[in-house]
Amino acid sequence: YLAKYPAGKVPVFEGADGFSLTDSSAIAYYVASKAGSDSPLLGQTPEETAEILQFILFAEADYSPAMAGVMYPLYNFMPLIKPAHQQAEEQLTRFLGVLNTLLIDRTFLVGERITIADVVLVCDLIMPYRNYLEEADRKKYRNLTRYFKTMVAQPAFKAILGDFELCKERIKPQAPAKKEKKEKKPAQEKPKAEPKPKAEKKPEADEEEEAPKAKPKSKLDLLPKPNMILDDWKRFYSNNDTKPTAMNWLWENFDAEGYSFWKVEYKYNDELTKCFMTNNLISGFFNRLERARKYAFGNLLTLGEDDNNMIWGYFIVRGLEVPEEVTDAADYESFNWTSADFKDPKTRAEIEDCFAWEGPNLPRACYDGKTFK
Repeated sequence: YLAKYPAGKVPVFEGADGFSLTDSSAIAYYVASKAGSDSPLLGQTPEETAEILQFILFAEADYSPAMAGVMYPLYNFMPLIKPAHQQAEEQLTRFLGVLNTLLIDRTFLVGERITIADVVLVCDLIMPYRNYLEEADRKKYRNLTRYFKTMVAQPAFKAILGDFELCKERIKPQAPAKKEKKEKKPAQEKPKAEPKPKAEKKPEADEEEEAPKAKPKSKLDLLPKPNMILDDWKRFYSNNDTKPTAMNWLWENFDAEGYSFWKVEYKYNDELTKCFMTNNLISGFFNRLERARKYAFGNLLTLGEDDNNMIWGYFIVRGLEVPEEVTDAADYESFNWTSADFKDPKTRAEIEDCFAWEGPNLPRACYDGKTFK
């Protein structure tokens, strides 16, 4: 298998003529191309074909990673890490809202008949609609729900899915199965050993050995207790308007001896292309910063437009240096971390706009971003 498909991915396609493909979207597109020129599956005009590709790429690169981040831990396909799961839920909610808006006046994604874009997206919506989106959730996404119900009622979908049952109660994460304990056999009585002569008592000083001290999990835990608790800031930031409410709280409570600000800039902005890919790069970096979640907070933004964008932002970290929990991340070296003086008015204004994802002090217009908290 690996000789034919070195990446080891599934599914794969292999035609009678030996032609082979991996990636479900690529396979779906190829199979649709065999339907003939009269088929609407790939669109009837170059514009429709381009729009179909747009939705396929959106489903694969934006929506699907967020959906997997929410659903896979609930199915025990991957560990449930609460901060990462909450971030995935925020992303999924956003993308469902985008689709709901797009479908206000559309029956199908492109044109007036089913296309391969509908096939790809509906397949990606099955998991949430089956086990995650309860009735109250579906009311928030009326247009998307109407679209999904219309699609799964089509003969082509119904032949595969049958009568689709919408979610009644959201699936909860299942605890891993416990291993059965083996019954211990009763221990056989050992013959009593002859009493040994009593050893001479050693001096009390030798008797009591000093118990080993518990090692701290991080060097940062040895620092003096700060006046500001980072989790308090994270909660306040999440539950209030960034400007002015949250930022005023931060400036009033910030402990300059316990924390430091760092400007973070990607070293290879000239290699970035599509904005959604840049944003995915930030997500990957944040996933590898998991060790630092207790000791850091930050926002990295995708600024600019397709083929002319950059990654830029600010972090708050525990201590006055970038800690090992950050430098240990595999792609730390791909970013410049520069100590920032938050007392400088210009720097402070940049931090405020960065944490709000908008404002005149951003280097470029904000396309999207990620919050590490």
